Amino acid sequence: MQGVGPVISATIAGWREHFDLAREEGRMAKAATTFITPRDPGYPPLLKEIHDPPIGLYRKGCYDFSQPCVAIVGSRRTTLYGQAVAKKLGADLGRLGFCVVSGLARGIDTAAHEGALSVGGRTAAVLGSGIDIVYPPENLALYRQIEEQGAILSEFPFGRRADRQSFPMRNRVVAGMCEAVVVVETDVNGGSMITARFAGEQGRLIFAVPGRIDQNTSAGCHQLIRDGATLFTGVDDILNELNYLGGLRPQPIPLKESAAGEPAPAGGLTATEDRIMACFAGGAMAGLDALVEQTQFSAAEVSAALMMLEIKRRVAKRADGSFEARGTGG
Repeated sequence: MQGVGPVISATIAGWREHFDLAREEGRMAKAATTFITPRDPGYPPLLKEIHDPPIGLYRKGCYDFSQPCVAIVGSRRTTLYGQAVAKKLGADLGRLGFCVVSGLARGIDTAAHEGALSVGGRTAAVLGSGIDIVYPPENLALYRQIEEQGAILSEFPFGRRADRQSFPMRNRVVAGMCEAVVVVETDVNGGSMITARFAGEQGRLIFAVPGRIDQNTSAGCHQLIRDGATLFTGVDDILNELNYLGGLRPQPIPLKESAAGEPAPAGGLTATEDRIMACFAGGAMAGLDALVEQTQFSAAEVSAALMMLEIKRRVAKRADGSFEARGTGG
């Protein structure tokens, strides 16, 4: 084969001398870990399409990637603004039924995972090390929660430490298994820029969150936007871009009850949301103060309900800050 010399070919042929299969299988059994290949149903479908997919992935957790995935990536050294954006986006995507993919790192990755988990959504962490190595160590509880509600993935054997080679390999998997990649904060030399490059090479959608022009953590995002990435302002940007894929959208998470403990009536709205929607009858438009006055709910209750109604695509916010109904077909 072109490009494969005698050293590489000898290593491949003598792989048993370099890899203790029995020991690895024992570690997998002890750690409740499975190994999935592109032939297995639990292997991320889109990952099969890239030119160099992993021959297999170690997996902890039972999520089978039956729903579309969106990656949220960014800097480890982030701002409160970046963390808030990542957490809200993770929650919004989780509610809509997407699987949120990130790398379990400090900063943006952690916020994205936490956002998805906070609403009972699915999330997957792709590691740049062996699946038995939790880094950073303070994310051990998060690691276990992701294992419970989603999946932990790695293409590296047990005991493999992360290094400069493993992180780009991890980033190609993150981009390859997702429909879209959202870069929240990164400098121009950050690892998330590598993820975005892989996403572009693999034909994935790329979004970048704008930030302050004097913040190094936003410099990479601004460069991506200049280079053609879609400027990200909210979850609707992703939904609108995915329309070209035939309206690809998973089923939202069923809402059992609202935050106040009230059952959700028919139509997927809580009693609070239903009452607010009644204020838009006949094409009416209303701001927060007017809705508080009409419903007698607190401003906090109305704000929370409006956010959920926006996510459910039942209302739209106008340029002047007021809201209007957009209909169930919007």
